[in-house]
Amino acid sequence: MTSTNTNNPRRLQGVVVSTAMQKTAVVRVDRRVAHAKYGKYFTLSKKFKIHDPDSVCKMGDVVEFQETRPISKDKHFKYLSTVSQA
Repeated sequence: MTSTNTNNPRRLQGVVVSTAMQKTAVVRVDRRVAHAKYGKYFTLSKKFKIHDPDSVCKMGDVVEFQETRPISKDKHFKYLSTVSQA
């Protein structure tokens, strides 16, 4: 079981890919990693559900979000700000 460090919560940026749920947005975070043996770079992505109580996130926006206490089964991040709009 992973523990949440409340003193230094993770802050991430990603692109909003879905806003179909109420008070929730799905954000995709991409990162580029090098292959261990061959050195070629490729993109890995992960989706996070974030708590957006005012529904300010729109599809395609780049948003910043932060780790928080568990809000539901899948949500443990909260919306902070919009970095750039779609």
